[in-house]
Amino acid sequence: MATPKFNSKSPTIRRILREAQELSNSPSPDYTATPLESDLFEWHFTFRGPPNSSYSDGIYHGRIVLPPTYPLRPPSFRFLTPSGRFETNREICLSISGHHEETWQPAWGVRTALVALRSFMETDPRGQLGGLETSDAVRRRHATASQTFKCPTCAKTNLEIIQECEESAKSIAATSESSDVEIPSELKMGWKDEMGKLTERQHHAQETPRQDDGDAESAELAEGFVRTAPKQGGPETRQVPRSQVPAPDIAAGSNGPSPSILTPTRTVSLPPAPNVRQAHQRPHDEGVPLWVDRAIVALVVLLLAMILKVVLDF
Repeated sequence: MATPKFNSKSPTIRRILREAQELSNSPSPDYTATPLESDLFEWHFTFRGPPNSSYSDGIYHGRIVLPPTYPLRPPSFRFLTPSGRFETNREICLSISGHHEETWQPAWGVRTALVALRSFMETDPRGQLGGLETSDAVRRRHATASQTFKCPTCAKTNLEIIQECEESAKSIAATSESSDVEIPSELKMGWKDEMGKLTERQHHAQETPRQDDGDAESAELAEGFVRTAPKQGGPETRQVPRSQVPAPDIAAGSNGPSPSILTPTRTVSLPPAPNVRQAHQRPHDEGVPLWVDRAIVALVVLLLAMILKVVLDF
């Protein structure tokens, strides 16, 4: 079978090859993970159950799928062997919140995620999405049966795979010291199919208040325009608060003059401002100076005198 060719210049491919080499050079007696020869983005993992637990006799096998944007997005894990703790063939994603893939840190790798997933088996499944609540007897029965599980792709049983890991780890331990993997405290687990649903719900919840706020803001602005901008060509309307209308004093036996009773009105109509300005401007524009009036009177008097003189001469 020909060895497939990969683009070694791709940052994702270089990262995957480096992690695979690191896991091979520093094996652990408790877990292993290797990529497929035909697909670097699909790995198979095998690990022992956590010690001092109902899973301690179990050896669990599964698949790892790396996204095309790895390590910017987290790998997803899928158990192929029943454990009584996790559902089989359901993708698991690891992130800070356990609900958003975007919170995955690129500094984490397959080894860190694998060790964290192994430690999560000891946590209480109650209240967790996809967590199986089974008895310890059922989990021990699954643990015993998992040793003989044989993956068709790997063509080895779980027991054979973990025995090879132990032998490799012993040979490496004779020449170098092994260091424990520190699990980030903020690393959490979540089901991939639930992540998408939760992200959609949160996105919808965030968009709904924004829409309501926008409607409220629009209504507030519309109300402001109604209060401050009168219609063109129509009468201006002013609101008269009830608190400013004096209450009539109608107390019986009052000796003073009876005050006028004001009828409260809610609106007072005024003529449009442009028309008022035009009415005030007409007397000023069309008015005649006083000397013109006097000159007209003098001319009329002279005209009458001339007429009388002509009449008297005849």
